[in-house]
Amino acid sequence: MKLFDVYPLYPIELVKAKGSTVWDKNGQEYIDLYGGHAVISIGHSHPTYVARMSEQLTNIGFYSNSIIISGQEALAEKLGRLSGYSNYTLFLTNSGAESNENALKLASFYTGRKKVVSFTKAFHGRTAGSVAVTDNPSIVAPINSTEHVTFLHFNQIDGLEKITEEHAAVIVEGIQGVGGIQVASDAFLQALRKRCDETGAQLILDSVQCGYGRSGKFFSHQFAGIHPDMMTTAKGMGNGFPMGGVLIAPHIQASYGLLGTTFGGNHLACLAGNVVLDVIEEENLVQNAEKIGNYITKSLEGFQNVTEVRGRGLMIGIELDQPVGPVRDALLFNEHIFCGYAGKNTLRLLPSLGIDQKIADRFLESLASVLKA
Repeated sequence: MKLFDVYPLYPIELVKAKGSTVWDKNGQEYIDLYGGHAVISIGHSHPTYVARMSEQLTNIGFYSNSIIISGQEALAEKLGRLSGYSNYTLFLTNSGAESNENALKLASFYTGRKKVVSFTKAFHGRTAGSVAVTDNPSIVAPINSTEHVTFLHFNQIDGLEKITEEHAAVIVEGIQGVGGIQVASDAFLQALRKRCDETGAQLILDSVQCGYGRSGKFFSHQFAGIHPDMMTTAKGMGNGFPMGGVLIAPHIQASYGLLGTTFGGNHLACLAGNVVLDVIEEENLVQNAEKIGNYITKSLEGFQNVTEVRGRGLMIGIELDQPVGPVRDALLFNEHIFCGYAGKNTLRLLPSLGIDQKIADRFLESLASVLKA
Protein backbone atom coordinates (compact mmCIF):
# COMPACT_ATOMS: atom_id res chain seq x y z
CA MET A 1 0.00 0.00 0.00
CA LYS A 2 1.12 3.54 -0.80
CA LEU A 3 0.01 6.84 0.64
CA PHE A 4 -2.91 8.72 -0.92
CA ASP A 5 -0.90 11.43 -2.66
CA VAL A 6 -2.54 14.74 -1.74
CA TYR A 7 0.39 16.66 -0.25
CA PRO A 8 3.17 18.28 -2.31
CA LEU A 9 6.24 17.56 -0.20
CA TYR A 10 9.56 19.29 0.25
CA PRO A 11 12.49 16.81 0.11
CA ILE A 12 13.14 17.34 3.83
CA GLU A 13 12.68 14.87 6.68
CA LEU A 14 12.82 16.45 10.13
CA VAL A 15 14.04 14.23 12.96
CA LYS A 16 14.70 16.60 15.86
CA ALA A 17 13.30 19.88 17.19
CA LYS A 18 13.98 22.25 20.07
CA GLY A 19 12.38 25.65 20.64
CA SER A 20 12.25 27.30 17.21
CA THR A 21 15.02 25.15 15.73
CA VAL A 22 14.53 21.91 13.79
CA TRP A 23 17.02 19.50 12.23
CA ASP A 24 16.66 17.17 9.27
CA LYS A 25 18.02 13.62 9.01
CA ASN A 26 21.23 14.95 7.45
CA GLY A 27 21.91 17.21 10.42
CA GLN A 28 20.96 20.45 8.63
CA GLU A 29 19.61 23.05 11.06
CA TYR A 30 16.59 25.24 10.25
CA ILE A 31 14.72 28.05 11.99
CA ASP A 32 11.02 27.26 12.19
CA LEU A 33 8.82 30.35 11.72
CA TYR A 34 5.74 28.41 10.66
CA GLY A 35 5.20 25.88 13.43
CA GLY A 36 3.32 23.42 11.25
CA HIS A 37 0.44 25.85 10.55
CA ALA A 38 0.56 27.70 13.91
CA VAL A 39 0.50 24.46 15.91
CA ILE A 40 3.75 24.92 17.86
CA SER A 41 2.74 27.56 20.37
CA ILE A 42 5.26 27.17 23.22
CA GLY A 43 8.18 25.82 21.18
CA HIS A 44 9.24 22.38 20.02
CA SER A 45 10.13 19.87 22.76
CA HIS A 46 9.65 22.39 25.56
CA PRO A 47 11.28 20.72 28.61
CA THR A 48 8.19 21.12 30.81
CA TYR A 49 5.99 19.71 28.05
CA VAL A 50 8.26 16.73 27.45
CA ALA A 51 8.62 15.88 31.14
CA ARG A 52 4.93 16.08 31.97
CA MET A 53 3.75 14.32 28.81
CA SER A 54 6.23 11.50 29.47
CA GLU A 55 5.05 11.19 33.06
CA GLN A 56 1.41 11.09 31.92
CA LEU A 57 2.17 8.30 29.45
CA THR A 58 3.59 6.14 32.24
CA ASN A 59 0.30 6.53 34.13
CA ILE A 60 -2.62 6.60 31.67
CA GLY A 61 -2.76 7.98 28.15
CA PHE A 62 -6.38 7.42 27.20
CA TYR A 63 -9.82 6.55 28.34
CA SER A 64 -13.17 7.72 26.98
CA ASN A 65 -15.54 10.37 28.26
CA SER A 66 -17.52 7.76 30.17
CA ILE A 67 -15.40 8.40 33.28
CA ILE A 68 -14.09 11.42 35.21
CA ILE A 69 -11.01 12.99 33.62
CA SER A 70 -9.94 15.69 36.05
CA GLY A 71 -7.61 17.25 33.49
CA GLN A 72 -10.67 18.43 31.58
CA GLU A 73 -11.98 20.52 34.46
CA ALA A 74 -8.49 21.86 35.19
CA LEU A 75 -8.11 22.86 31.54
CA ALA A 76 -11.51 24.57 31.44
CA GLU A 77 -10.78 26.56 34.61
CA LYS A 78 -7.35 27.62 33.39
CA LEU A 79 -8.52 28.51 29.88
CA GLY A 80 -11.44 30.52 31.24
CA ARG A 81 -9.19 32.46 33.60
CA LEU A 82 -6.43 33.23 31.10
CA SER A 83 -8.77 34.11 28.25
CA GLY A 84 -11.22 36.16 30.30
CA TYR A 85 -14.16 33.85 29.61
CA SER A 86 -14.61 32.11 32.96
CA ASN A 87 -18.40 32.14 32.64
CA TYR A 88 -18.32 30.17 29.36
CA THR A 89 -18.27 26.37 29.15
CA LEU A 90 -15.87 24.19 27.16
CA PHE A 91 -16.46 21.25 24.82
CA LEU A 92 -13.25 19.45 23.89
CA THR A 93 -12.56 18.08 20.40
CA ASN A 94 -9.62 16.83 18.32
CA SER A 95 -9.22 19.53 15.64
CA GLY A 96 -10.27 22.92 14.36
CA ALA A 97 -12.64 21.47 11.79
CA GLU A 98 -14.34 19.40 14.48
CA SER A 99 -14.58 22.45 16.72
CA ASN A 100 -16.26 24.46 13.95
CA GLU A 101 -18.53 21.54 13.11
CA ASN A 102 -19.78 21.34 16.67
CA ALA A 103 -20.19 25.10 17.01
CA LEU A 104 -22.35 25.20 13.89
CA LYS A 105 -24.36 22.26 15.20
CA LEU A 106 -24.90 23.97 18.57
CA ALA A 107 -26.05 27.16 16.85
CA SER A 108 -28.55 25.14 14.83
CA PHE A 109 -29.77 23.26 17.90
CA TYR A 110 -30.14 26.50 19.86
CA THR A 111 -31.95 28.51 17.18
CA GLY A 112 -33.83 25.74 15.39
CA ARG A 113 -32.52 27.21 12.14
CA LYS A 114 -30.33 25.88 9.33
CA LYS A 115 -28.94 28.80 7.32
CA VAL A 116 -25.42 30.14 7.96
CA VAL A 117 -23.49 33.25 6.92
CA SER A 118 -19.79 33.00 6.14
CA PHE A 119 -17.40 35.33 4.33
CA THR A 120 -15.23 35.60 1.24
CA LYS A 121 -11.83 33.88 1.48
CA ALA A 122 -12.93 32.07 4.65
CA PHE A 123 -11.35 28.76 5.63
CA HIS A 124 -13.01 26.77 8.41
CA GLY A 125 -11.99 23.15 7.77
CA ARG A 126 -12.57 20.10 5.59
CA THR A 127 -15.35 18.18 7.33
CA ALA A 128 -18.91 18.33 5.98
CA GLY A 129 -20.22 21.39 7.82
CA SER A 130 -16.94 23.28 8.05
CA VAL A 131 -16.05 22.87 4.38
CA ALA A 132 -19.53 24.08 3.39
CA VAL A 133 -18.75 27.44 5.04
CA THR A 134 -15.27 27.58 3.47
CA ASP A 135 -14.91 29.85 0.44
CA ASN A 136 -12.99 27.45 -1.80
CA PRO A 137 -15.11 25.49 -4.30
CA SER A 138 -12.16 23.24 -5.21
CA ILE A 139 -12.39 21.42 -1.85
CA VAL A 140 -16.21 21.28 -1.67
CA ALA A 141 -17.41 17.85 -2.83
CA PRO A 142 -20.98 17.37 -4.10
CA ILE A 143 -21.93 15.81 -0.76
CA ASN A 144 -20.82 18.99 1.06
CA SER A 145 -24.04 20.87 0.46
CA THR A 146 -23.73 24.67 0.48
CA GLU A 147 -27.24 25.81 -0.41
CA HIS A 148 -27.81 26.80 3.23
CA VAL A 149 -24.71 29.06 3.26
CA THR A 150 -24.55 32.72 2.21
CA PHE A 151 -21.11 34.25 1.63
CA LEU A 152 -20.82 37.97 2.35
CA HIS A 153 -17.81 40.22 1.77
CA PHE A 154 -15.26 40.02 4.56
CA ASN A 155 -14.66 43.29 6.42
CA GLN A 156 -17.56 45.06 4.72
CA ILE A 157 -20.31 46.39 6.98
CA ASP A 158 -22.55 47.21 4.02
CA GLY A 159 -24.45 44.03 3.31
CA LEU A 160 -24.73 42.74 6.87
CA GLU A 161 -28.48 43.42 6.66
CA LYS A 162 -28.57 40.13 4.69
CA ILE A 163 -28.14 38.37 8.04
CA THR A 164 -31.75 37.64 9.00
CA GLU A 165 -33.95 35.77 11.47
CA GLU A 166 -33.55 32.71 9.20
CA HIS A 167 -29.85 32.32 10.04
CA ALA A 168 -28.65 30.01 12.78
CA ALA A 169 -25.08 31.30 12.80
CA VAL A 170 -22.53 33.73 11.48
CA ILE A 171 -19.03 32.26 11.42
CA VAL A 172 -15.96 34.44 10.91
CA GLU A 173 -12.22 34.32 11.53
CA GLY A 174 -10.82 37.10 13.71
CA ILE A 175 -7.82 37.05 11.37
CA GLN A 176 -8.10 35.06 8.16
CA GLY A 177 -5.13 32.72 7.84
CA VAL A 178 -5.49 30.86 4.54
CA GLY A 179 -7.27 33.96 3.18
CA GLY A 180 -4.04 35.99 3.37
CA ILE A 181 -3.69 37.23 6.99
CA GLN A 182 -6.64 39.58 6.65
CA VAL A 183 -7.52 41.19 9.99
CA ALA A 184 -11.20 41.62 10.78
CA SER A 185 -11.57 45.30 11.69
CA ASP A 186 -12.93 46.27 15.08
CA ALA A 187 -15.84 48.09 13.42
CA PHE A 188 -16.70 45.02 11.32
CA LEU A 189 -16.75 42.69 14.33
CA GLN A 190 -18.78 45.17 16.35
CA ALA A 191 -21.29 45.47 13.51
CA LEU A 192 -21.52 41.68 13.30
CA ARG A 193 -22.19 41.43 17.02
CA LYS A 194 -24.93 44.06 16.73
CA ARG A 195 -26.60 42.37 13.75
CA CYS A 196 -26.51 38.96 15.43
CA ASP A 197 -28.12 40.48 18.52
CA GLU A 198 -30.86 41.90 16.30
CA THR A 199 -31.59 38.64 14.49
CA GLY A 200 -30.80 35.96 17.07
CA ALA A 201 -28.12 34.42 14.85
CA GLN A 202 -25.26 32.99 16.91
CA LEU A 203 -21.87 34.65 16.36
CA ILE A 204 -19.06 32.09 16.07
CA LEU A 205 -15.48 33.43 16.13
CA ASP A 206 -13.18 30.90 14.47
CA SER A 207 -10.04 31.35 16.56
CA VAL A 208 -8.39 28.11 15.45
CA GLN A 209 -5.36 29.88 13.99
CA CYS A 210 -5.58 33.41 15.41
CA GLY A 211 -6.36 32.42 19.01
CA TYR A 212 -4.32 31.23 21.97
CA GLY A 213 -2.28 34.39 22.38
CA ARG A 214 -0.94 34.59 18.85
CA SER A 215 -2.34 38.06 18.16
CA GLY A 216 -1.06 39.68 21.36
CA LYS A 217 -4.39 39.12 23.10
CA PHE A 218 -5.67 35.68 24.02
CA PHE A 219 -8.28 35.89 21.24
CA SER A 220 -7.85 38.36 18.38
CA HIS A 221 -11.50 39.52 18.52
CA GLN A 222 -10.81 40.94 21.99
CA PHE A 223 -9.27 43.99 20.31
CA ALA A 224 -12.84 44.83 19.25
CA GLY A 225 -14.27 44.45 22.74
CA ILE A 226 -16.98 41.98 21.68
CA HIS A 227 -18.17 38.69 23.20
CA PRO A 228 -19.06 35.97 20.69
CA ASP A 229 -21.64 33.29 21.37
CA MET A 230 -18.98 30.68 20.65
CA MET A 231 -15.24 30.60 19.97
CA THR A 232 -13.47 27.66 18.35
CA THR A 233 -9.86 26.70 19.06
CA ALA A 234 -7.28 24.06 18.07
CA LYS A 235 -3.81 24.49 16.47
CA GLY A 236 -1.60 25.78 19.30
CA MET A 237 -3.86 24.39 22.01
CA GLY A 238 -1.80 21.20 22.41
CA ASN A 239 1.59 22.30 20.98
CA GLY A 240 1.48 19.43 18.50
CA PHE A 241 -0.82 17.01 20.28
CA PRO A 242 -4.15 16.99 18.39
CA MET A 243 -6.85 18.78 20.32
CA GLY A 244 -9.45 21.50 19.92
CA GLY A 245 -12.34 23.06 21.73
CA VAL A 246 -15.47 25.17 21.62
CA LEU A 247 -15.98 27.92 24.21
CA ILE A 248 -19.73 28.30 24.67
CA ALA A 249 -21.64 31.28 26.11
CA PRO A 250 -23.88 30.68 29.17
CA HIS A 251 -27.19 31.00 27.30
CA ILE A 252 -26.47 27.79 25.36
CA GLN A 253 -27.24 24.92 27.72
CA ALA A 254 -25.82 21.41 27.60
CA SER A 255 -27.79 18.17 27.77
CA TYR A 256 -26.65 14.56 27.78
CA GLY A 257 -25.97 13.28 24.29
CA LEU A 258 -26.17 16.72 22.63
CA LEU A 259 -22.53 16.47 21.49
CA GLY A 260 -19.97 13.68 21.72
CA THR A 261 -16.47 12.58 20.82
CA THR A 262 -14.33 9.47 21.35
CA PHE A 263 -10.87 11.00 21.54
CA GLY A 264 -11.63 14.61 22.50
CA GLY A 265 -10.52 15.54 26.00
CA ASN A 266 -8.52 12.37 26.65
CA HIS A 267 -5.93 12.21 29.42
CA LEU A 268 -2.91 12.94 27.24
CA ALA A 269 -4.63 15.73 25.29
CA CYS A 270 -5.72 17.47 28.48
CA LEU A 271 -2.25 17.21 29.95
CA ALA A 272 -0.85 18.79 26.77
CA GLY A 273 -3.44 21.55 26.94
CA ASN A 274 -2.76 22.27 30.61
CA VAL A 275 1.00 22.42 30.06
CA VAL A 276 0.56 24.84 27.15
CA LEU A 277 -1.51 27.20 29.29
CA ASP A 278 0.93 26.91 32.20
CA VAL A 279 3.86 27.83 29.96
CA ILE A 280 1.94 30.64 28.24
CA GLU A 281 1.22 32.15 31.66
CA GLU A 282 4.60 31.52 33.31
CA GLU A 283 6.68 32.75 30.35
CA ASN A 284 4.39 35.69 29.44
CA LEU A 285 4.05 34.41 25.88
CA VAL A 286 1.02 36.50 24.96
CA GLN A 287 2.96 39.64 25.81
CA ASN A 288 6.00 38.30 23.95
CA ALA A 289 3.89 37.64 20.85
CA GLU A 290 2.80 41.28 20.87
CA LYS A 291 6.34 42.57 21.49
CA ILE A 292 8.20 40.49 18.89
CA GLY A 293 5.35 40.70 16.41
CA ASN A 294 5.39 44.49 16.58
CA TYR A 295 9.17 44.46 16.22
CA ILE A 296 9.02 42.35 13.05
CA THR A 297 6.17 44.36 11.56
CA LYS A 298 7.87 47.71 12.20
CA SER A 299 11.22 46.42 10.93
CA LEU A 300 9.62 45.40 7.62
CA GLU A 301 8.66 49.00 6.83
CA GLY A 302 10.49 50.10 3.72
CA PHE A 303 11.69 46.61 2.79
CA GLN A 304 12.39 46.20 -0.90
CA ASN A 305 9.53 44.45 -2.73
CA VAL A 306 7.24 44.48 0.36
CA THR A 307 3.99 46.30 -0.45
CA GLU A 308 2.04 45.65 2.78
CA VAL A 309 2.40 43.95 6.15
CA ARG A 310 -0.79 42.61 7.74
CA GLY A 311 -1.65 40.81 10.94
CA ARG A 312 -1.37 41.14 14.69
CA GLY A 313 1.25 39.81 17.06
CA LEU A 314 2.93 36.72 15.66
CA MET A 315 0.38 36.11 12.91
CA ILE A 316 2.01 38.08 10.12
CA GLY A 317 1.33 38.31 6.39
CA ILE A 318 3.99 39.96 4.22
CA GLU A 319 2.57 41.03 0.86
CA LEU A 320 5.16 41.02 -1.93
CA ASP A 321 5.16 42.62 -5.36
CA GLN A 322 6.19 39.25 -6.81
CA PRO A 323 5.12 35.59 -6.50
CA VAL A 324 5.84 34.26 -3.04
CA GLY A 325 6.91 30.76 -4.11
CA PRO A 326 10.51 31.54 -5.14
CA VAL A 327 10.98 33.72 -2.03
CA ARG A 328 9.72 31.03 0.31
CA ASP A 329 11.89 28.42 -1.43
CA ALA A 330 14.98 30.62 -1.19
CA LEU A 331 14.34 31.19 2.52
CA LEU A 332 14.00 27.44 3.04
CA PHE A 333 16.78 26.03 0.87
CA ASN A 334 19.33 28.87 0.99
CA GLU A 335 18.66 30.51 4.35
CA HIS A 336 17.24 27.42 6.09
CA ILE A 337 14.13 29.15 7.45
CA PHE A 338 10.66 27.59 7.35
CA CYS A 339 7.90 30.07 6.44
CA GLY A 340 4.43 29.63 5.00
CA TYR A 341 2.38 31.35 2.36
CA ALA A 342 -1.23 32.47 1.84
CA GLY A 343 -2.18 33.21 -1.74
CA LYS A 344 0.13 34.00 -4.62
CA ASN A 345 2.04 36.90 -3.07
CA THR A 346 1.77 36.59 0.71
CA LEU A 347 4.52 35.18 2.92
CA ARG A 348 2.98 33.89 6.16
CA LEU A 349 4.72 33.78 9.57
CA LEU A 350 3.24 31.69 12.41
CA PRO A 351 6.19 31.03 14.74
CA SER A 352 6.27 29.86 18.33
CA LEU A 353 5.02 32.54 20.70
CA GLY A 354 8.36 32.30 22.49
CA ILE A 355 10.70 33.49 19.73
CA ASP A 356 13.14 36.23 20.65
CA GLN A 357 14.58 39.24 18.86
CA LYS A 358 17.67 37.30 17.80
CA ILE A 359 15.52 34.90 15.76
CA ALA A 360 13.48 37.80 14.41
CA ASP A 361 16.65 39.58 13.29
CA ARG A 362 17.93 36.46 11.56
CA PHE A 363 14.70 36.25 9.58
CA LEU A 364 14.76 39.95 8.68
CA GLU A 365 18.36 39.75 7.48
CA SER A 366 17.62 36.62 5.45
CA LEU A 367 14.48 38.08 3.85
CA ALA A 368 16.37 41.26 2.93
CA SER A 369 19.10 39.14 1.34
CA VAL A 370 16.62 37.02 -0.63
CA LEU A 371 14.66 40.03 -1.90
CA LYS A 372 17.85 41.73 -3.11
CA ALA A 373 19.04 38.62 -4.96
